[in-house]
Amino acid sequence: MADIFANDFSADPYWWDDIPRDKSVGLPLDALPSRTDVVVVGSGYAGLQAAITLAQTGNDVVLLEAGPLGLGASTRNGGMVSGGVNVGKHTVLEPAREAELLAEAAESYGWFEAFIRDHDIDAVYQRCGRFVGAHTSAAWIRQQASVERLNDIADSGARMVAPGDTHLHLASSYYKGGMTLDRSGAVHPAKLHQGVLQLAERCGVKLFGGIRAGAIKRADAKLLVETSQHAISAESVIIATNGYSGDLSPWHRNRVVPVPSYQIATEELGEDRVTELFPTHRMIADTKRLLSYFRPSPDRRRVLFGGRARYLVHDPKAGARLLHRRLLRVFPQLEGTKLSHGWWGNVAYLRDGVPHMGESQPETLPGVFHALGCHGSGVVMMNWLGHRTALEASGRLNRPSAFSGRRLPSFPIYRGTPWFLPIIGKYYQFRDWLDMKSDRG
Repeated sequence: MADIFANDFSADPYWWDDIPRDKSVGLPLDALPSRTDVVVVGSGYAGLQAAITLAQTGNDVVLLEAGPLGLGASTRNGGMVSGGVNVGKHTVLEPAREAELLAEAAESYGWFEAFIRDHDIDAVYQRCGRFVGAHTSAAWIRQQASVERLNDIADSGARMVAPGDTHLHLASSYYKGGMTLDRSGAVHPAKLHQGVLQLAERCGVKLFGGIRAGAIKRADAKLLVETSQHAISAESVIIATNGYSGDLSPWHRNRVVPVPSYQIATEELGEDRVTELFPTHRMIADTKRLLSYFRPSPDRRRVLFGGRARYLVHDPKAGARLLHRRLLRVFPQLEGTKLSHGWWGNVAYLRDGVPHMGESQPETLPGVFHALGCHGSGVVMMNWLGHRTALEASGRLNRPSAFSGRRLPSFPIYRGTPWFLPIIGKYYQFRDWLDMKSDRG
């Protein structure tokens, strides 16, 4: 498969072609103050939204990022957005609890659309909808059972697609029908991040790339944050590092598992051919445990395809080869198509399978808040959680959030290295294979 790579193949995200990472963005390191009102750790959507919300009400805010601003998942993701249809997908929830989460997730989507409109953010936003392909007939039946709930609670505009009508949305016979969701769309994630970053600058947030945050402790009724530059004291700290939390805080590290997601971009195919593959230009996901997600590029000249590939030892080309094989299962007509990009980034998984925000350790370390764990569906949700966490940290949250007010449980026998991911991945892969084999009879 050596010939699947274009001559100019890049291991950087496709999105960075338009918006490359720039180490010079942000304030010089020696401008880091020794005190502030709030320290935000993490320069992705959640961290920037928290900083914006706080700065707009007069707080002095310092935002810290260990690498270049926006190095993580906010500029690496697939750019697929929705009104929370995936909230709770990775767990079993009590119906009333699920309804609360879905309702707030649906609210977050309207807030997100208003945010990018009101601040004139050029995110290449398209409300194009989504098609969720059923990998088996049983999966299609489960989807059918969820349509009424999604429409009643989240106003998703969900409709079933019979197996014989799949071709209306996808030039593929891979799926056994599926579901369309109208209240979904797409963005260019790096352009979205750039717009939010620029708004944070305009609001007066002090942005620092290349400064690593360290231990957080109480000192003289303040919080003291160690950094690679010097310590900084603050009234509050917001941790918005998600799948890139690392060793920042042992308490958070033991509760957030980084799970890598790989993506590929094909060489340019042209608008006509991409439209043949995606007749309605919808975003695509499926119902497998190890799901695939894919879409036309914003200019509709390429196919972007993502999923799980490697878990502990990362290799963009090896991951790209695995995803290329899966791409051809869906679109065998793309045999011979080369890849221009192949990259990976971390999403964050929590033990209870639901995003979290709130005060982390109110009894032992009050004033430290977090916004974490969107399980691979975080473009809208991480923006929302950052905003809502800032309101909570500043005492201005006018009503409780469905994503706060509960304990964030730790993972047993986990101390930062997710050794168990390859085992879980193989198990899910086997279960998906068995489901599809049984479905074929």
